[in-house]
This record gives sequence, structure tokens and C-alpha cells, in this order.
Amino acid sequence: MNRRTFLGVLAGTALTVGAGAGGTLAFLRQEQFGALPEGEILKRIMASPHYANGTFHNLVPHPILSDDSSFAGALIRSLVEKRTGTVPPRPIPSLRPDLSTLNGIGDVIIWLGHSSFLIRLGGKTILIDPVFSDHASPVSFSTRAFAGTTPCSALDMPDIDILLISHDHWDHLDYPTVTALGSRIKQIVCGLGTGAHFRRWGFDGNIIREADWGECVVRDGAVRISLVTSAHYSGRSLTRNKSLWAGFVLESPKRRIFFSGDSGYGPHFTAIGKTFGAPDIALLDCGQYNERWKYIHMTPEEAVRAAKDLGARAIMPAHVGKFALSTHPWDAPFRRILEACQKHSMTLLTPRIGELFDMENTLPVFPRWWEELPPASSVDAG
Repeated sequence: MNRRTFLGVLAGTALTVGAGAGGTLAFLRQEQFGALPEGEILKRIMASPHYANGTFHNLVPHPILSDDSSFAGALIRSLVEKRTGTVPPRPIPSLRPDLSTLNGIGDVIIWLGHSSFLIRLGGKTILIDPVFSDHASPVSFSTRAFAGTTPCSALDMPDIDILLISHDHWDHLDYPTVTALGSRIKQIVCGLGTGAHFRRWGFDGNIIREADWGECVVRDGAVRISLVTSAHYSGRSLTRNKSLWAGFVLESPKRRIFFSGDSGYGPHFTAIGKTFGAPDIALLDCGQYNERWKYIHMTPEEAVRAAKDLGARAIMPAHVGKFALSTHPWDAPFRRILEACQKHSMTLLTPRIGELFDMENTLPVFPRWWEELPPASSVDAG
């Protein structure tokens, strides 16, 4: 969950519980908020070249918000911002995939809405940033999922060889989802510090692999997974940047997949492409943007630019299609990235939520499913 949304949630919660400082602190102590890193992992964090003065930092220094808003200013603005067409008028078309046959097929990607992806690569089942709740916040009345965007639950998932968590915001690390998956997760891979949340939630520390940018975390012959740089921030409450945000490069002997995590545009995409080589598919943040977030999220046009920097063969949109975190029309990211891909001769993959994309075959042309719904306002704030 972004900071603007969280501030609104916190204000609403304070009103709901009649809170002074005591009520708010009690709310923030709930288990779902996780924990801060300590012990041996804290020593590793303090040795990171990306950590200084008690927090992690982006490679290119910048404020989280482009106007460097104060806490009070951001809170007030979040409560009065005008929104038009941010929620689709009808349920999003989606499919309920049959995951019982996943082990018997080759390499596939299934988009599960927003930044959640189920991937079969090199014989491994990999789940990225799963959010199967109907909201992405600490309270159920905020950041609601669009109708039709949650066809799967944690109970539908197969055993997960590797769970990848890009960072600890609520729309990427969903407490009900990961705790429901529980013992079916064989290994957790995340940035330094994020494992503290899982340890508080009762996960075996032996399955948690925390890493810094540039580190190869999984290397078993069938699959290699490396953490790579992103331009964002972290924090599940009012404490920020105590854990590291990241993207991932997934490699098998046959193909390479890049997942950006949440990220603004920057020179790190060119560097990643040079280090790892061109990805076959780039799953890129492109669906929650505005001018104030220009350092921490990409516009659709910037995502296409990032894909070209990477040398990617094709783009699949991420961070889109399930929640209204920003103020632009819900379908604007799809319209804009389609136009940008056509302009730059970039292949765009837009499966419906739950639709299986078989990487063994020729890259398909998916239908423009968002055009099946009445269009939102043509005015795009961002």
C-alpha cells in the first residue's frame, strides 16, 4: 500500500476507534504489521552499501514524493484528491485456472492481478507478490479489489517451490495470503529485512532467504534467481525503509524473466540488461502513476522505455488492473501502454487475470479485454 492510502487508512482508523495516541499504537501493534529486523540479519543490513543512517536508500537519491510533502500535507491531500473513473463499472473479465495440471506442463506465466504472478519455470513453481484478499490494506474498507479480480484463493494454489516478495507494502505482501499458504511454501526469497515479517508470523527461518541487490539467491541448476535494483521504498506502517525493496531476474537454461517490483524509471534498467542479458519477458510496473510518484512508479511510456533499456522481447504489465491506488482512470494504463508499444514496435502481452500464457509457444496476441467494459474518462491524471 502506498503512503497516501495508508495515511487515509490511519486517519479513518483513528476516528473509528476514537483513538488518541494509545489507540493508534495498539492498532499498529497488530501481527499483520509484521516486525522490524533484528539480530544477525540486522548486522547484514548494516553492512549493505545501500544502507546508511538507519535506512535503505535508492541508487539515485530522490524524495518519495516529488513535492517532498510533509506527513500532514500528504494526509490532507489524500483525503481531498478528486478521482474520476478509477473503478471499472462492471467486473473485470477473469478466469479461474485449473492449477492441478501445472506440474505436467512446460514454462508458463499466469497473471493473478496487480503484481501477483504464478510462474512455472525450469520445473519450479514460483509465486510472486501474491495478494488474494479483497483489499490491500490493514482494514477491509480501504483499497478494495475491483470486482472479478480475485478468482483464486490461497487454497487454490499448488505447493510453492519459491515465494518471491519484492517489498513489504500491503499490495505486495498480504498477511492473510501468505499465512494461508503456510507450509506449502518451501522457500521464501526477499530483500534484506523483509524476512522479519515472516518470522513474526511463524515461518521457519531456515526457509527464508534475504538478499541485497545483485545477489544470486537461488542457484540449483534448474533455476537461478537474483535480486536486482528497483527505485522505490518500504514500510508497512509509519516506519520506512528498514527493509530492502527489489526486482528479480529469473533464469532457466531456456529463458529469462524480469520482474521490476515497484519501481520508478532509472538507469538501473540498462545496467540490469547489461549484467544479465535481454529478458524474454519483462513484467513491469506501469499501472499506478502520477506526477507526485514519478520517482517511485513508472508511467506506461516509461515502462516501454525500461523494456527497451533491458532489451526485452516482450512486456507484460504489472501493478495494474486490480486496485485504484492512484487517481487516473482504471483502464488508462492499458490504453497508454498499448499505444506506446505500437509506437516502439514492442510486443505487448495482456492476458486476462487467471489466463495461462504458455511460454513454450510463439508469443500470442491477446485480445484487448479492457475494451469489453465501458471506457472510463479519457482524462488521465498523471
